[in-house]
Amino acid sequence: MWSGPDKGRRVYKLTVSAFSAYSLRGQSNSNMALDPRALGGKSGHNFANWAKTYTCQPEAYFEPKTTDEMREILSCAQQRGKKVKVVGCGHSPSDLACTTDYMICLRHYNRLLKVDKERSQVKVEGGMLVRDLNDSVLNPNGLALSVLGSISDISIAGTISTGTHGTGERYGTLSSYIVELELLTASGEILEISADKNPELLPAVRCSLGCLGIILNVTIQCEPAFRLHQKTYPSKLNDILENLQVHVSASDHFRFLWFPHTEDVVVSHVNRTSKDICNKSSWFWDYGIGYYLLEFCLWISTFFPRIVPTINRLFFKHLHSQVREKVDRSDVIFNFECLFKQYVMEWAIPRHATAWVLKELKAWIENVNYPAHLPIEVRFVQQDDIYLSPAYGQESCYINIIMYRPYGKLVPTDKYWDAFENIVNKVGGRPHWAKDHKVGPQRFTQLYPHWNTFCQIRKRLDPNGMFLNNYLERVFGTA
Repeated sequence: MWSGPDKGRRVYKLTVSAFSAYSLRGQSNSNMALDPRALGGKSGHNFANWAKTYTCQPEAYFEPKTTDEMREILSCAQQRGKKVKVVGCGHSPSDLACTTDYMICLRHYNRLLKVDKERSQVKVEGGMLVRDLNDSVLNPNGLALSVLGSISDISIAGTISTGTHGTGERYGTLSSYIVELELLTASGEILEISADKNPELLPAVRCSLGCLGIILNVTIQCEPAFRLHQKTYPSKLNDILENLQVHVSASDHFRFLWFPHTEDVVVSHVNRTSKDICNKSSWFWDYGIGYYLLEFCLWISTFFPRIVPTINRLFFKHLHSQVREKVDRSDVIFNFECLFKQYVMEWAIPRHATAWVLKELKAWIENVNYPAHLPIEVRFVQQDDIYLSPAYGQESCYINIIMYRPYGKLVPTDKYWDAFENIVNKVGGRPHWAKDHKVGPQRFTQLYPHWNTFCQIRKRLDPNGMFLNNYLERVFGTA
């Protein structure tokens, strides 16, 4: 049953003798089910996502270090009729990672397997954090990811499974940079998938929501390390929307942040550069004001919602009304301070619909005087051919709305979420897989040309639905 936040973890270790004994027993007597405790399973583990908006208590929680251990867990689950959910860091602000059956955490399955400097490729295990990939693998080897999302405290497997993205009209989702991977299926078979091996599976596994199997390792296409020059400056929403394509094409990585209840936006143009690193920051303004004071003000606003427009205006004026520039390592510039706990909803829409959607959302916020928090983030992503990528077949704009949870307080979002979903549905919007949405299989069949193809692959690789949970059962209509 659903439970409270994580209070720590203790993992039972499986000795070689115990592992062998249970392996032999599973082989010799299929009617004798394995005991999850002997395989490292912990009972009573409370799982919570980063925002503490979704929690669960899996029947057994595992932190395997080897592929053989994972196979034993899957065998145990199969014999006992249990579902299996694989998680990385649990950062997704949805119930995508939740289960009441078996949970496998990849935190220890995180080794570097190969660096190919000639091809600018690296091969790593699925549990490696993007942060560790940047700091411990890519940077020391003179390599970098071509694009990144806002955060790096997420696993590689989770990143590609949910279609994580950054921004830039010539840059796709992070999944589009995966050239090869190995997948452990429900039957215990390992599939090598690339343009040369099982190529028909590549468009499916590069954004699979974790429902095709366990991503053991991935080979990522990188590029030589580079620095980025970021320039941010204030502007007005209408000015940006009227000249949107000019802005999108004017830099490698363009995005803007709109502050609801105002006309104000923060524009960000980011380009590759050979300039020296220059990244000055002020703890007082960036954290003292931009984090701690903002959280306190938003906490006060939960009692007096009418002050939210004033908060938005004041924080824009004092933090974002001046031109700012900085140069740093690419991953440092790509990453973005997400501040404190929050509810998040994000949709990808056809790029040509950006202005209409934002104007409709602005009109709704003003008409109902909804206390929408700052900011609304707008990014742009190149189309791809990945079956379940929200950017499949269309140049896309991602619009991200947010409501903070100051000091962990519950804040109502249903009205805001429903209004935004109604607006983006009118232009064929596709929800970000890792974030809240209410879309079901009937609608997904209309949104994704290869939805049925993906579903057929899922049923072939996981005929008994071992890798499904409540979230995925809603998505695929198997509940």
